[in-house]
Amino acid sequence: MNLLLEFPITDEILTSYALAIGADLPGYRNHIYRVLNFYRAICGIEGLPSEAVQIAGAFHDLGIWTDQTIDYLEPSVRQATDYLDKQHLSHLSSEVATLILEHHKIRPYAAEHALSVEPFRRADVIDVSLGLLTFGLPRAWIKTVKSTFPNHGFHGMLLRQTARQFLRSPLKPLPMFRW
Repeated sequence: MNLLLEFPITDEILTSYALAIGADLPGYRNHIYRVLNFYRAICGIEGLPSEAVQIAGAFHDLGIWTDQTIDYLEPSVRQATDYLDKQHLSHLSSEVATLILEHHKIRPYAAEHALSVEPFRRADVIDVSLGLLTFGLPRAWIKTVKSTFPNHGFHGMLLRQTARQFLRSPLKPLPMFRW
């Protein structure tokens, strides 16, 4: 599988949120690029993923910065929906919202938009697990993706945010996870 080095829709969206994301921008961008490349590999796509997947990729964790919370799924959906409305892409709202809301689902996703949501969920799991979970992708290829798009502190930021959440709400340390 070839590696894609550019996702123009993602970059356009991230540029508009650069101030909100701040110093975490390189890490978040590379996380999205890794996820989108893993998604492509899982689906067997040679070119760009669908517009809905690229947009969801850009927004899927964005609420961490826009709303300064680890409970970021709803804020991320809100940001994505605003973007889709402004871009006259409201017809993508259901799929984009589902991609974002279900990307941390613990069990496989099999409802509406499953053909895009489940591979997106798996792609995110591959990245968040640092490649420990592969969903059948070759470890060498995962390593190539990771070295092409380095972490830039993204996982460390997630750990710090999770630790803060645990101290604030020990009974709900990972509010973004869904059954």
